[in-house]
Amino acid sequence: MQTRNISNACLNRLPVYLSFLKNLPKGEYPCISATSIAKALDLGEVQVRKDLSAACGSGRPKTGYDTDVLISSLESYLKYNRKDKVIIVGAGKLGKALLDYDGFEAVGLNVIAAFDNDPAVYGRTEHGIAIKPITQIKSFCAENGIKIGIIAVPDVFAQEVCDRMVESGISAIMNFAPVHLRAGDNVCIKNENIAANLALISKSVN
Repeated sequence: MQTRNISNACLNRLPVYLSFLKNLPKGEYPCISATSIAKALDLGEVQVRKDLSAACGSGRPKTGYDTDVLISSLESYLKYNRKDKVIIVGAGKLGKALLDYDGFEAVGLNVIAAFDNDPAVYGRTEHGIAIKPITQIKSFCAENGIKIGIIAVPDVFAQEVCDRMVESGISAIMNFAPVHLRAGDNVCIKNENIAANLALISKSVN
């Protein structure tokens, strides 16, 4: 099942299903149906059924999925049970907030270092994560096999940081800078524009 190709839209929904399942009252739902999940999350039943089938296979008639097995299957499909090493570039307010975030480990990510060009921030965080000079990225990534990076710098520096990451062997980047980045086709870039997302949310406010 791990080799099946699914759409990005489906991939974005799978963590939502997983979070819902893991927050169910323990022991109260030994089995759960796609219908129940769809109703709880206000999603289409057919869509949920197709998503789960693509990632985890079909549930049993009438009883649906064994909840624990479904959780395990989703975690495995999303590779949450694999600890990938991650670096952050940018140790300003946003970068430090990300360094303090304790939710990465739950999704299979281990932030092991941050980089910045300001000597005043070099050292270690309260959690023991090292903040190093930005010039050390390439050697650090080579020594530690880093493939995932997070960009948390102002937009004027984002492309330069992206280039450094790619040159260092990083092939998956989460970008928090509000700018379009250019990289090769073999590099996956996920943009997270906080301000733009808040602006979209504000449109729904009367």
